Amino acid sequence: MTTGPAAGAPVVQAQGLVKRFETTTALDGMTFEIGAGELFGFIGPDGGGKTTLFRILVTLLVPDAGSARVLGCDVVRDLWALRPRLGYMPGRFSLYPDLSVEENLGFFASVFGTTIAREYDRIAPIYSQLEPFKARRAGALSGGMKQKLALCCALVHRPEILFLDEPTTGVDALSRREFWELLGRLRSTGLTIVVSTPYMDEARRCDRVALVQRGRLMAIDTPEAIAAAFDRPLLALRVGERYRAIRALRDYENTNTVYPFGDVLHFTDRRTDASPETIARDAEAYLRGAGIEAVTAKPIPATIEDAFMARMGADDDAPGERGAA
Repeated sequence: MTTGPAAGAPVVQAQGLVKRFETTTALDGMTFEIGAGELFGFIGPDGGGKTTLFRILVTLLVPDAGSARVLGCDVVRDLWALRPRLGYMPGRFSLYPDLSVEENLGFFASVFGTTIAREYDRIAPIYSQLEPFKARRAGALSGGMKQKLALCCALVHRPEILFLDEPTTGVDALSRREFWELLGRLRSTGLTIVVSTPYMDEARRCDRVALVQRGRLMAIDTPEAIAAAFDRPLLALRVGERYRAIRALRDYENTNTVYPFGDVLHFTDRRTDASPETIARDAEAYLRGAGIEAVTAKPIPATIEDAFMARMGADDDAPGERGAA
């Protein structure tokens, strides 16, 4: 008989997960735990292994090595007991485009032996936005509305844990914000939510995050702690000719990293004993000496994006990497 996790135990446990596809290693020994009621994010670029990981955790793939337990169930041995307790929203829109909003939701409810009416209070905060369009074909919805419908379908059977694989990819900024506000409301009910995203700004909305690159976990902590672990002064360089400035800084003997970040360049120096003011003054002087005018350099606090870039360099065993344009 399969039971849930013991009181206080993690609701997701992975130990040394490995998954290969021919010559590609999608997961390379992932080990982590997720606590009950967390909004936990896997953050990283496309191809990092997030989708493969999620498909293992929701029992759609079998790992080549290692093990995983969700809600106290082994994802391989106990898959039939586990599946009804999960909510899963894949990265690609996977509902029936020729069925209406109401027909899609009714179908998914029936699969789990329930109805829209019986579960209405659970999905109401989301479905209330879709209900005026319940007769519209799902394929005719906007990107943001499709995501809300998919979320309703994942929630309609009252799952104990929700897995969302890149739920906001390809939708506009307003829809992204609204979607994360919905997740915040669900989180406040005690539901455990596991989400993946390539958008670093979404990391700040999670309780804890795991930084993922090439099938490996580079860090697991709160977003604030990951950003605070950035280990050297960071400058925002505002220049009139960014491309020329990047090329020039790659030849600067003190450059550790330089990369575009919005409308500025983020720069770190090789020197570990120089003050931020000295680093800023020297960088400005170097660029002006290279014929690049209108330069200002300002020390700034690191973000989780900066921490990710720094850890990518360390992961490549290239602490002296000078960054990318």
